[in-house]
Amino acid sequence: MAGVLHQILSGLATGGIYASVALALVMVYRATHLLNFAQCEMATFSTYIALTLIQAGWPYWGAFVATVLVSFGIGVALERLLLRRMEHARSLAAVGVTIGLLLIFNALSGWLFGFTVKQFPSPFESSGGGGAVLGGMISTHELGMTAITLVVVAAVYAFFRHTTLGLAMRAAAANPESSRLVGIRVGWTLALGWGLAASLGAIAGMMVAPEVFLDPNMMSGILLYAFAGALLGGIDNPAGAVVGGFAVGVIENLGGAYLVGTDLKLTLALVIITGVLVLRPAGLFGRAVVARV
Repeated sequence: MAGVLHQILSGLATGGIYASVALALVMVYRATHLLNFAQCEMATFSTYIALTLIQAGWPYWGAFVATVLVSFGIGVALERLLLRRMEHARSLAAVGVTIGLLLIFNALSGWLFGFTVKQFPSPFESSGGGGAVLGGMISTHELGMTAITLVVVAAVYAFFRHTTLGLAMRAAAANPESSRLVGIRVGWTLALGWGLAASLGAIAGMMVAPEVFLDPNMMSGILLYAFAGALLGGIDNPAGAVVGGFAVGVIENLGGAYLVGTDLKLTLALVIITGVLVLRPAGLFGRAVVARV
């Protein structure tokens, strides 16, 4: 029983990372009906920026905030300079652009920062060791990154629910034509959505790096888990994506420990994706859209 509880708690911690990335994927999808396959490679690039600042003598949280702001700028710039030109292109062409961005950011990370594996510091541990809490069932870093994830999710929820800009972004994503009629600058709100998604990815990258170490391919597998979480919760439902991300983290840990083994854990994400697409394409909390033709 203690082992199962340990796997659940650890799964919730890693699920928080999947939830953050899944939320970023859903935000971009709701705004543009496009999946950003470069989300995790952008997050890895941002994590390298944070490590560079820390090695230059910046305090951790100063580097953390600076990286989030830089990542926001990168996301806005990509939307305004590149994705904006794909607004009327076919969906497959836009998907090809995001896959191209994935390859570009992956190559840039290796070219600028090196391909060797690097250790990333944790703000929740005094050293590289793994301090433990709750009877050794979860590390202090896992507990800390779960708390950070919950705070970020709550902040995003409050932003979209209780701020004028957040409401404008929701309106622009739901109905761009009507939003323009009431004076909302739809182009800039979509760009801000890309920037916010890039910031969420950067936070996820900085939280997961102390667990898996930092290299250009650090988050390649995480994209698959996050995509599974987004589909499970509902690709058009931000709250569902968060729940789906946490659920995938728990399923991954329990399945890896007691079902398929740690070497085959990634196949569980593929099973979830396939099962959702076959049985419930809208996800657990998504809504099926019916169009009369």
